[in-house]
Amino acid sequence: MLKDIKAEHHMTKNPVTFTAETDIFDAINAMTENKISGATVIDDENRIVGVISEVDCLKAILNGSYYGQVGGKVGQFMSEEVETADKNLDILKVAEMLIKGNRRRLPVVENGKFVGQYSIRSILTAVNEFNRG
Repeated sequence: MLKDIKAEHHMTKNPVTFTAETDIFDAINAMTENKISGATVIDDENRIVGVISEVDCLKAILNGSYYGQVGGKVGQFMSEEVETADKNLDILKVAEMLIKGNRRRLPVVENGKFVGQYSIRSILTAVNEFNRG
């Protein structure tokens, strides 16, 4: 059964991350090079402080263009409200959280620290592997 699949086994353990001090253009460059649509923003102690998405970056560019000041730091444009997941969830619970929250990824926290992330792609890969037997 799918419910028996531990999501932890399909978690990305070293995804791209940024700090709030990362230059927005460095973040844009990393996201385009790595073909990702967003990333978790962490502090020096590996605690989550936000998430930044392609949409956030696009807003930063548009706002900057209007005001003649394109650029800035990730911390200026990131979303600070972050839904996180526990690494001990089953795959269906993670899928439900992704759908309910209309998210592409969920940061995973253990003991208050960022340890990885679940993504729609990783969940679909797990289901596909299960289906193949």
